[in-house]
Order: sequence, then structure tokens, then C-alpha cells
Amino acid sequence: MKTILAPVDFSSASRGVLAQSVTLANSLRARLVLLHVVQPPVFINEYEMMLSEVARVAAAQEKSATRHLARLEKALASRVSSVTHVCLLGSPARLIVEHAKKISADYIVLGSHGHTAFHDLLVGSTAAGVLKHAKCPVVVVPPPAARKK
Repeated sequence: MKTILAPVDFSSASRGVLAQSVTLANSLRARLVLLHVVQPPVFINEYEMMLSEVARVAAAQEKSATRHLARLEKALASRVSSVTHVCLLGSPARLIVEHAKKISADYIVLGSHGHTAFHDLLVGSTAAGVLKHAKCPVVVVPPPAARKK
């Protein structure tokens, strides 16, 4: 059975990712794996947060994301033959590529937020990182505003 990995960040871009993932999964009779990567809080300086606080915040984010993923899985269960979810903690681009390899994903379907090049230079682009390192085809879904043209 083929596998579609659909990383979601719960933004408006995720709706398009889910729609395209379901369409692709149904056309290929593939299983769908929803993935959310929780990024740990970034330190501004060494006094900003104690390490225990960072761990507490990350754990709370992970718990919330897992609940959200479970709701999405339940909502999609009647639309695809097989759907599961995974929540990971760390760097999104790296973990998306690693998880795709781990589950032998045939496709990765992810969203683009349509940020400016300057934003991507400062913050980085998850989509660009995945495109650069993925070993399977990657479908990039444009942001909602870009599709109205």
C-alpha cells in the first residue's frame, strides 16, 4: 500500500494540504499519515527561560497538537481508507524528511505559507528544506490567497 505523509501546522494552509492529501490518497488507494512537528521555544538569551520551563511549554504544545491531530484523524476517517497521526518535537524540515523515510512515504504533501524571500532568509522555509532533502516526490500546496488568482 502506498503512503502519503501530510505535515500540518494547523494554519489556514493546512486545509489545502488536507484536501490535496485526501484526493491523492484516494486516487492511489494509499494510507494517509498526518504529521505535526512541535518546535521547542527559541531562546532570546540565556536568562529568558529556564530549561525546565522550555520542557514544560514544549510538552503542553505537544499534548495540544496530539489532541488536534486526533480530531483531524477522526474527521478524515470516513474520507480515506486509512489515516493515522504522529506528533514529533524538533526541527520541522528535518523531522518531516526523516519521518517520510521511516514510513517509506511515496509522497509528501505540505503547504507553503507564501512568505517573502526576506522572511525565508531570516526564519527559513520548511517547504524549501523538505524539497531539498526529500527522497520522494513532494507536492507543495500554495497558500489560500495565492489560489484565488
